[in-house]
Amino acid sequence: MRREDLHELHYITPISNVPSMLSRGILSHRRVTKVQHESVAMQEIQERRAKVTVPGGRELHDYVNLYVSARNPMLYLRRGHHESLCVLQIGTEVLDLDGVVIADRNASSDYCLFGPAPSALANVNRDLVFAEYWTHPGNVIEEWEHKSIKCAEVLVPDGLPPEFIRGAYVSCDVGKGRLAAVAPDLAVTINGHLFFR
Repeated sequence: MRREDLHELHYITPISNVPSMLSRGILSHRRVTKVQHESVAMQEIQERRAKVTVPGGRELHDYVNLYVSARNPMLYLRRGHHESLCVLQIGTEVLDLDGVVIADRNASSDYCLFGPAPSALANVNRDLVFAEYWTHPGNVIEEWEHKSIKCAEVLVPDGLPPEFIRGAYVSCDVGKGRLAAVAPDLAVTINGHLFFR
């Protein structure tokens, strides 16, 4: 993937968390435990991520994980909660912050390749990350790999300041109304396709 292929990054969150993020930024998994929030994380996935150390860096839970594309297996698993979720649009300038790391797939994958931003974008398979689906009928190994690659991540140490939040996607009018009620100044776009609607 080239930098010009990337127009924004994504952060999946419950709408109820957005006011806090607009005031204090998006915090790493470790830091957000000290703040009242609602989580979309799956416990078994977080237990796996807790065991990962980024090569040359820190523990994975010390980073904010942004997706290259939120239309991925994580959001697919949460599609039943689409009315209460949003995807924050994050400016790609985060790639120039100190200590930012790019994971070419799900960062907890056994086969993940980590590298410094922005140069490690070259390790990300653009076509697979932005593919419509990750299913490969008849080839379970290829499907597992594609599923992991769809979850390519940009890892920001500790926290991401709120000025990098450009707007948000929601799945429907209900989500738009809920987000407008708690963050009236945030630009909101309805994008049902992103939420598998």
